[in-house]
Amino acid sequence: MAWGVRAYGFIAAMWVRSTMTYRASFVMMLAANFATTSLDFAAIMIMFAQVDALGGFALPEVAFLYGTSCVAFGLSDLLLGTAERVGRRVRDGTMDVLLTRPVPVLSQLAADRFALRRLGRVTQGSLVLGWSVARLELEWTPGRIALVCSMVLCGAAIFGCMFVLGGAFQFWAQDASEVQNAFTYGGTTLLQYPPTVFGKELVRGVTFVVPLAFVNWLPALHVLGRDDPLGLPGWADFAAPAVAVLCCAVTGLVWRAGLRAYRSTGS
Repeated sequence: MAWGVRAYGFIAAMWVRSTMTYRASFVMMLAANFATTSLDFAAIMIMFAQVDALGGFALPEVAFLYGTSCVAFGLSDLLLGTAERVGRRVRDGTMDVLLTRPVPVLSQLAADRFALRRLGRVTQGSLVLGWSVARLELEWTPGRIALVCSMVLCGAAIFGCMFVLGGAFQFWAQDASEVQNAFTYGGTTLLQYPPTVFGKELVRGVTFVVPLAFVNWLPALHVLGRDDPLGLPGWADFAAPAVAVLCCAVTGLVWRAGLRAYRSTGS
């Protein structure tokens, strides 16, 4: 594992140096990424220009959900987002090149074409999160602060597992990147809105089937002092670290199974 992390760092650093060769281009791409992701929050602002609350949540509370989801997803997209290219590599035969190197395949895939411009999403989400924290009328105790930090880190781990699981699935499906995007990009969009605007069946699905609710919905309800629409026990609000560890363990098993199932194109 240590060698895999080091190899990831080496490959990512190589792509960062390559990116910084054209700094003006990098700045423009970073600004474009920042502006594009800002459109999601602009849509929320437009909605609140017509209503005072969304599903019973005021604008600062929705901004809090948006910020935590955006930062967590942005970190996972930055570090592991390129895992979605597995299907392409399986189809064109370039996966064989990765398998012949004495470096973990996942480290090579995750760091390949490391895109520093994706920091635009993290920056934009952090600004919205900071604004929401300043506007929320809450007592920011050490426990609440620790829970927010846990939401971002554990949320990034859960989203990262979604990226890797989607990549592993492509060893069998070979062309399922859109299915993966439904759980990653679609998941972060879902979590930007209060759970009260969705049906309970959907909320149960993203809690017990695909555990995206642990990214921010459940811990955020505790931070904001809101009732859980599913009526789960109080300890569920603090279960994100355990869920993240479980997701990592399952993802590791599925990834290894996908590698064993890989069949070369022979090209």
